Amino acid sequence: MSNSKKIIVVDDSPAILDSVKLMLDMEGFDVTNYERGSEMFNSLTISSKPDVILMDMWLSGEDGRDICKMIKAHQDFKNIPVVIMSASRGLGDSALESGAVDFIPKPFDLGEIVEKIRYYSNAKE
Repeated sequence: MSNSKKIIVVDDSPAILDSVKLMLDMEGFDVTNYERGSEMFNSLTISSKPDVILMDMWLSGEDGRDICKMIKAHQDFKNIPVVIMSASRGLGDSALESGAVDFIPKPFDLGEIVEKIRYYSNAKE
């Protein structure tokens, strides 16, 4: 599956990581999971640039919006679509202000996640 879209999922909940990865794997995506945003950011490379990053807003000791801003400030990664998800439903606007292309409230529908990942992984600038 060398042509499959690369997706990074960042969440500090192993259960969410497992369920989202399982669903996206079944849809043919190449999924890499991280529990920390800083670890994910430090692993980004030009050669393995993901097509979409799906990231929780509240990570252990980290704010996904800050990680999103770091991605958007980096010349090589600024065009990667970042989708932020959170149980804090009122924070959708601040997620978008940080540079995210979309916001998904938790609890989420796995079908909605697949739909959005498919859309953003095919929407090239």
